[in-house]
Formats: sequence, structure tokens, C-alpha cells
Amino acid sequence: MISIKQINENEIDLCYELDSNTISLWTKKQWANEFKKEGTKIIGLLLENLVIGICVFQVVIDEVQINYFVVNQNFRKKGFGSYLMDYLIKRCKKLNINKLLLEVSQSNITAEKFYNRFDFSTVGIRKNYYKDGSDALLKEKKLTTK
Repeated sequence: MISIKQINENEIDLCYELDSNTISLWTKKQWANEFKKEGTKIIGLLLENLVIGICVFQVVIDEVQINYFVVNQNFRKKGFGSYLMDYLIKRCKKLNINKLLLEVSQSNITAEKFYNRFDFSTVGIRKNYYKDGSDALLKEKKLTTK
């Protein structure tokens, strides 16, 4: 059974472990800091009782910044990432969020294709942003039309 739950600060090890086994984006200290940021929510995608995906997002007035989005490599290309993104989009619409924002490495073709399927468009580029020298693509998805 698939479910989504709010991740609590006492589950930092779980977040860090999934991150370490996938994209290795944050240290344990950085994970701890995410839980302290105002407006930040951390949700987990569970298959039975196993957390297979995590999304970290921050609500800023009428926008949501997606700071982290990952699915365990063993569960990719099976619709789980889409399930998590669909959940986030529906939740944002209920909160009257106008747009979602994120950044992704230009070299991460799989992730870019994934976000494009959800109608995220590239609205900017940060040159040489990542350690490997790749650019960050700034992506946006509008949820409402004004």
C-alpha cells in the first residue's frame, strides 16, 4: 500500500540514509537544519512501512520552493515519483499556492524530463552552480492564472 506522511525531526537518520544512497545532496547537519526552517515541510512516500521517497518543500506566502525531491533508485520508473509529485501539486492547489519552484542540474536529464512532464518550464540558469561545474536550471510550474 502506498501512503504519504509528514516526516518528523526524529527521523533525520531515515532522510540522511535515503539521501546518502541516492543523490547525496545534504549532510546530516544540513538535514537537521531543514527541519528548523520556517515554513518547511518534509513528506515521505511509503510503500508499506518503507520510506521510498522524500520531498522537502518550503512555503513562502503563495509559492512553494521544492528543495529536495528523490525516490529510492530501486523504485524509480514505476510511477512512485509521479505519485509524490501529484500529491504535492494537489496539496499546493488546496493551499492556494500560485507556483512551484525548483532547481535541477542541467546534467540530470532524467530529472529534467520528469519535471517537464509536470509542465515545469525553465525560467533561468545559474552558470557553474554545482560542484561538477554543471549549470542549475531554475524551473517553475504555475498553478493558477492571474
